[in-house]
Amino acid sequence: MPPPKPGVIPLVPLKLGDILGGAFSAMGRYWKQLFGIGAAVYGGAVVLMAATALIAYSAVSDQLHTVISLSAEEDPRSSEVVPIVVALGVVWLVAVIAFAVATAMMYATVPAILQEAVLGRPTTFSFIWRRAWSRVPAVFGTVVLTFLIVMVPMVLMVVGVFAVIIGSITLEYGGNLALWTALGFLGALATAPLAIWLWVKFCLAPSAVVFEGQSPVAAMRRSAQLVRGDWWRVLGITLLALGMAYVASYVIQIPFSFLGMFSGMIGGTTLDEDPNPAAIAFAMSGYLVIMALGQLISQFIAATFPQLVTGLLYVDRRMRTENLGPALAEAAAAAPPPPPYGP
Repeated sequence: MPPPKPGVIPLVPLKLGDILGGAFSAMGRYWKQLFGIGAAVYGGAVVLMAATALIAYSAVSDQLHTVISLSAEEDPRSSEVVPIVVALGVVWLVAVIAFAVATAMMYATVPAILQEAVLGRPTTFSFIWRRAWSRVPAVFGTVVLTFLIVMVPMVLMVVGVFAVIIGSITLEYGGNLALWTALGFLGALATAPLAIWLWVKFCLAPSAVVFEGQSPVAAMRRSAQLVRGDWWRVLGITLLALGMAYVASYVIQIPFSFLGMFSGMIGGTTLDEDPNPAAIAFAMSGYLVIMALGQLISQFIAATFPQLVTGLLYVDRRMRTENLGPALAEAAAAAPPPPPYGP
């Protein structure tokens, strides 16, 4: 007798094919909610960043034009450079925060959709939006905490690389420079295995936040509990999903790159021999818009498919360790939607 399958996966411990097939099925059945929320949050992030850039440009346009018009022999004054640097810093900070919140929203949207996809229930954009938005702060906390853990070996590696670059430029490898180089590379090698181990242990935390309503720290403990005993399998499936998503993102960006180059060439033919910055920006606007659109679509794929896979891994681990399958089958047979899957 085949296992019950009310939704995108059978309600038994899942094989690799079940997980990947369930992720693709969820994207196919609930594409309106996924793409709708993705377009809303990432599009909103782009609009916010563009508005911030316009405000920053209007605030420092005089200083910017003065600096651009200087000859090679003239040095800009600090009163002209500092406002420009501050404006660029504000634009960068707003962009980082906006895209981080947008990504956290997608990380919360995917488990919210999977709660309905696993049970085979239809849902609406507004229902998923409300459920996901209410969990964004907790999901954001788990993503930030996990990111800080993974960043340790990356920061040490950057220290080592910069020490090598400085030594190559100055042709000096004194005691301090050699110490920083060794500290960077050896520190990265020493901490990378621990960072990878912790990243895998905590990769199910966003799903625990949404499925169980956990706080960030509690969700990370819950993820570590579920991953225990199956670390290598979770690592392999997660890396496979990441690889598939980034290959798809790269393939998606190829036609946008060609269209952007074509648009840039057309815009370049309209420039004079000595164009001003405004004319250059207008001529390149088509290229920038096309490339931004391709980047948004690829970012959506990279933020969605791996989370669908890890969300199904969360369900799989609970079916293996907590016999969640019968409870899900009963919930699928019930008419009203049940509460989130509590522990």
